[in-house]
Amino acid sequence: MHISMPYRNNLVAAAALVFTTGALAQDTGREKIQGQGGPALERLKGTIAGAKDRTTSAPDPRIPQQGNETARRRAFDGLRNRAAQPAMEARARVAIEAGEARLAAERDVQAKRLRQALGLEPAAEEALAHAAPATQPKGFVPVLFVSSSMPIATLRTYAAQLQRVHGVMAFRGMPGGLHKVGPMARLSAQILRLDPGCEGPNCVMREVQLIIDPIVFRQHGVARVPALAMIPGDPTQAYCERDDESPHARYVVYGDSALSGLLDEIARLGGREEVRDAQALLAAR
Repeated sequence: MHISMPYRNNLVAAAALVFTTGALAQDTGREKIQGQGGPALERLKGTIAGAKDRTTSAPDPRIPQQGNETARRRAFDGLRNRAAQPAMEARARVAIEAGEARLAAERDVQAKRLRQALGLEPAAEEALAHAAPATQPKGFVPVLFVSSSMPIATLRTYAAQLQRVHGVMAFRGMPGGLHKVGPMARLSAQILRLDPGCEGPNCVMREVQLIIDPIVFRQHGVARVPALAMIPGDPTQAYCERDDESPHARYVVYGDSALSGLLDEIARLGGREEVRDAQALLAAR
């Protein structure tokens, strides 16, 4: 295509004009950047300086280690002098008390389940079906002093005899110590189960009370077992509620013999009145 000379000259001029305009625009932009760069650089320097000042002046949240006792003392003084918050402390106390109450309730539930599993406490339905008025001890109550070291067969025989006279079987302490309930619970189940081969919470148990009472042992001077005493009143009262001045028996007899023989020995010593009811109950069956 042929381009005329005037048109070519116009094209060259237009290109020169565009180049000149672009160069002017670049110069203007550079001048603006240079004009704003100075203040921006100063602001950046101020920000860095402020950050350094804050880093220098801010306290270290860590408790100073040994070697800077003044700083450590200041840190602990700050902890001691912190502002009290009664509302938060009250909520914390309420939460602690609620937690302790839930723990106690759960402990009672677990203890009941343990007694039921060992046959020491029947299930709820079984307990209601066999509910009977509690026998209130009157006059003199036969208390047989025993130990967990005695043969289970002997303890079971005594339990059968004590049931007939509404007697009580007393232990000085618990096998395994007072902090371990399991061994004593198992021993009690072995002694009181009517059927020694029965397992579980629905086993039939003899109606004999077992007590753990070191005071009644000390009160009657019992140093060996088995031993029998006719104690007036209620020997099953918690020993922590009694003292050495509580009523105690006049006679204590020893010997690995039948309950009837021990009662006869107390009568021979002068305790006929104490053993009269128990002997009558034994003779009635």
